[in-house]
Amino acid sequence: MSDKTMTVDEAVSRLSSGMTLGIGGWGSRRKPMALVRALLRSRITDLTIVSYGGPDIGMLAAAGRIRKLVTAFVTLDSIPLEPHYRAARERGAFDLTEIDEAMFMWGLHAAANRLPFLPVRAGIGSDVMRVNPGLRTVTSPYEDGETFVAMPALRLDAALVHVNRADRLGNGQYLGPDPYFDDLFCEAADTAYVSCERIVDTAELTKAAPPQTLLLKRHTVTGVVEAPNGAHFTSCAPDYGRDEAFQKTYATTPWSQFAARFLAGDEQAYQSAVGEGT
Repeated sequence: MSDKTMTVDEAVSRLSSGMTLGIGGWGSRRKPMALVRALLRSRITDLTIVSYGGPDIGMLAAAGRIRKLVTAFVTLDSIPLEPHYRAARERGAFDLTEIDEAMFMWGLHAAANRLPFLPVRAGIGSDVMRVNPGLRTVTSPYEDGETFVAMPALRLDAALVHVNRADRLGNGQYLGPDPYFDDLFCEAADTAYVSCERIVDTAELTKAAPPQTLLLKRHTVTGVVEAPNGAHFTSCAPDYGRDEAFQKTYATTPWSQFAARFLAGDEQAYQSAVGEGT
């Protein structure tokens, strides 16, 4: 078993333009923001992004890195609609596939199980089918004859997720209230890069928390990055909550000004700028 630790920049160096990239977390909760910031420092572009969107989408959209977005929503939670995403969408900066939250989940399940699609009830009778004319339906071969949406697999070239703890082998642990489907993102991807608040010995993963908190299995993880405060400004409960003051600054500052102030340097420079106050 190999040591999979690497830096944020080493992880992003393994990505390339044109990829389909899944980003874990949910809205403005436990997003792998240190990895997203490293992605913004790179020249990688023309991405298809698959995400329950938050500031990861807002930043990548504002920076012009997205060719196509597959999502169920893009929100900052306490700010209902991500403003930088909204601005990019209003100017037609990328293609959008917007689907139901459950359809999104089953698309990840299909990809994780290497199936071309899975039948789901979600979406039937809604405008999801109208705004996504490429979606198809299937009929149950059994006597019920029910019609389902054939949700296509959301297959990923790579996934980025953030958890509370991980070991050097790629096992990842969440300690907050929700796994946010991060395990499915890793299983649906050819490669997966996990940032964490702290790398610990494998034995420590089960010392203070029950086994069900072991969300990510090492065989689905390609690289592990120790990134304290790496989800900032999103939450990473119980380690820290959402930085609401900073999120407001992000949401109300023109992108060029925000990027110049907080994203011009490396991750250490970002954390230092945050520490200087908003």
